[in-house]
Amino acid sequence: MVTSEKTATAEAGTLSSETLLKAWQLMSTARHMSDLYEENAKQTSKYVHACSRGHEACQLALGMQLKPCDYLSAYYRDDSILLGIGLKPLDLMLQLMAKADDPFSGGRTYYSHPALNRDDMPKIPHQSSATGMQAIPSAGIAMGIRYRETMGISLAANANRPVVVCSIGDAAMTEGEVAEAFHMTALKQLPIVFFVQDNEWDISAHSKEIRFGDAITFSRAFPGIRVKSFDGTDFMNCYTEIAQVLDDVRKHRRPWLIHCRVPLLGHHTSGVRKEWYRDDLESAMRRDPLPRFFKQLRSLGFAASELDAISTDARKTVEQDFSTAENSDDPSTESLTYFDYAPTTVTEEVGERSPAGKQPVVMVDAALFAMQELLAKHPEALLYGQDVGRRLGGVFREAATLAEKFGDERVFNTPIQEAFIIGSTVGMSAAGLKPIVEVQFADYIWPGLNQLFTEASRSYYLSNGKWPVHALIRIPIGAYGSGGPYHSSSVESVLCQIRGIKVVYPSNGADLKGLLKAGFYDPNPVVVLEHKGLYWSKVKGTETAKTIEPDEHYIVPIGKARLVQEASDLEGAMLSVITYGMGVHWALEAAKNFPRKIEILDLRSLMPLDYQSIRTTIEHTGRCLVLTEEPANGSFAQSIAGWIAENCFASLDAAPSTMGSIATPAIPLNSRLEEALLPNAQKVAEKMAELLAY
Repeated sequence: MVTSEKTATAEAGTLSSETLLKAWQLMSTARHMSDLYEENAKQTSKYVHACSRGHEACQLALGMQLKPCDYLSAYYRDDSILLGIGLKPLDLMLQLMAKADDPFSGGRTYYSHPALNRDDMPKIPHQSSATGMQAIPSAGIAMGIRYRETMGISLAANANRPVVVCSIGDAAMTEGEVAEAFHMTALKQLPIVFFVQDNEWDISAHSKEIRFGDAITFSRAFPGIRVKSFDGTDFMNCYTEIAQVLDDVRKHRRPWLIHCRVPLLGHHTSGVRKEWYRDDLESAMRRDPLPRFFKQLRSLGFAASELDAISTDARKTVEQDFSTAENSDDPSTESLTYFDYAPTTVTEEVGERSPAGKQPVVMVDAALFAMQELLAKHPEALLYGQDVGRRLGGVFREAATLAEKFGDERVFNTPIQEAFIIGSTVGMSAAGLKPIVEVQFADYIWPGLNQLFTEASRSYYLSNGKWPVHALIRIPIGAYGSGGPYHSSSVESVLCQIRGIKVVYPSNGADLKGLLKAGFYDPNPVVVLEHKGLYWSKVKGTETAKTIEPDEHYIVPIGKARLVQEASDLEGAMLSVITYGMGVHWALEAAKNFPRKIEILDLRSLMPLDYQSIRTTIEHTGRCLVLTEEPANGSFAQSIAGWIAENCFASLDAAPSTMGSIATPAIPLNSRLEEALLPNAQKVAEKMAELLAY
């Protein structure tokens, strides 16, 4: 046999016997794990899982070569990669059985959905099950690494320069978000490897039914990405080919796509069994990498008895770990609500809101000054989105001059890719940066919701607190100036249903500046909704959106409402208007008709919501109107009214009321129709009179 001091020469290179025997031990371990899961299918199928059976050779060839400085996005069939980087069967089995000691998620998510942040292994940010969704956050990590290196924020010797690996299935190549990731990767020349495992199956759909080519075909649209394609069942060749790619990325900082052809020898998942739909199992078994590797090792001089002994020991370890995991504790119910939000240091209003000797500024300028101060103070901050670069500085001029002041590496345009804009913040955050991004109009948030909901909002919770996502997402919103059906929508009710993010909606410049600062320092995803009709105070009755610009240290804590106007007619009927954004200005104008009777609470923050301030104003006035620009039925505003009815009933003199726009499928372009659709001060005053007279 070959001793550990010698080397074994394969067709494509030279590997040490130590590496070969380690690979055999790990490949045997992975196979025994999948065998044991199948033998105990009644138990292991309680929670859905998939295994790397048939994929082990290429996965181990990758995992064994990754370094602690690297980043890995491993998808749900990648348990052999995880073994390759040094994780133990017990680590994976604790997740398989959703146990409290699951090192990735504390029993919250599926098998082989790792989240790892250890110094001795590659970093693995949280990743969802959604097919192809990992591509954009992975590209975001690589973009963050490139930015840090370009700006000199962190530098490493070539041998330790991090590589990002995005493991992904070939069926995901048809996903639009994968194309967005490829596009930016090729455009920016990012240090990333897309590791594509092609087993020709997309659950029960075969590649012949759903694809006109494979990953190589698709990659031709992105010539900046270099490509290798090879048989993924030959461990030794895979190891050598992958080594060359990783070395190239470390040295030259450019992207690669590796396409490995592999058989799917296990079930799609434990819930979708191969015998239900597969007609190619016999031919697939002939490509099994395990017996192939055994034969290769025998031909190199390794004794069958030694290889069998290694496999036997691996089986014992797997069985012992399975028993240990089986007898481990389930998570406590108290842990259910742990890690909903990462804790923020911003809990109180600080700084000076209205410094003496200054003139009021429009809301858009208050935002611009906030961005300027943040970028000047924090080199890890950068701003990107559609048209925010130096030529335009944002369609509302909210980023004007910032690229000139801070450079094109820090303030830059992106393609029209809302999914990438939002999803890349997940990777940027994992790379230690603080991205500020813009979606040009709220109407265009929809392509980005997949990333916001699936990746950004759940990362902290499902990683058991290991991977909070900092993302400050600015979105102009609302109807103003005949914006029409694609530039006028209100979307807060949808956003407020995404648990794990924060949503703020300021009504004036001081709050906008203070909330932008709070959002920047918050370790959670924060969406800032900025009404475009308030930016310049050109709408009649919105002059109070202009404010003295607060000082540089001013911060408004997220989750704290502001009492704009207090009612004081203690002898007569009073009314609380609970609102935000443009609604504050409608309420202020309307309230002039009812001196001392109208109390106005500006929520400022929609998620989390300041329930205590709502309760306090209801207890004071006994009546309330929840005012929104959205159609009221089924809205965020109506949910507040429901909460008031349930929790403040004893303080009410009338049922809670809501008011919003007329419900239409879209906001029409014609200015008269737009005006008829929206609330205004007159309509609000009529509603106030009705409620006060009740």
